Amino acid sequence: MNNLTLINIFRFIGLVLLQVVVFNHINLFGFINPLIYIAWIFLYPFRKNISLFLIVSFALGLCVDFFSDSGGINAAATLLIAYIRYPILKIVLKRSDIDFLLFNIRTVPFGKAIAFISVLTIIHHFTIFSFAYFSFNNFLSIVSNTLLTSFFTVLIIILGILLLTKKK
Repeated sequence: MNNLTLINIFRFIGLVLLQVVVFNHINLFGFINPLIYIAWIFLYPFRKNISLFLIVSFALGLCVDFFSDSGGINAAATLLIAYIRYPILKIVLKRSDIDFLLFNIRTVPFGKAIAFISVLTIIHHFTIFSFAYFSFNNFLSIVSNTLLTSFFTVLIIILGILLLTKKK
């Protein structure tokens, strides 16, 4: 096992524990609950083995579902953003020949990193709230919860990435 694998394992465990012990109990204004565990997907290095990444991303969501008693909605949303991460990054960076083996979120220009994280976070949260409400009658609640929760999630993730990761 190399150093990068150990870092990703500790990051996985740390983000799940941080989510279920701390952030699941934060309810800003009564309904905003930041979902910071998805930062693992943004920080996971690009590799050729996409299958392993998708399986571990599903397991990440499933761990949060298990401790949050949320019935699989986190697993579905996390798997979705893990699957579309590469195409979204290509759209945001407007390049098709990126060397993804050396990719690091800290090496991307700050504005593009925020755009990348924001788009995936909004998609993740919209999926979660759509499954949670599961009704077109609650569309305004879905959109408002998505936008407000996404704002606080992105803010916390960006601060965490800036403070806790090395710039290469």
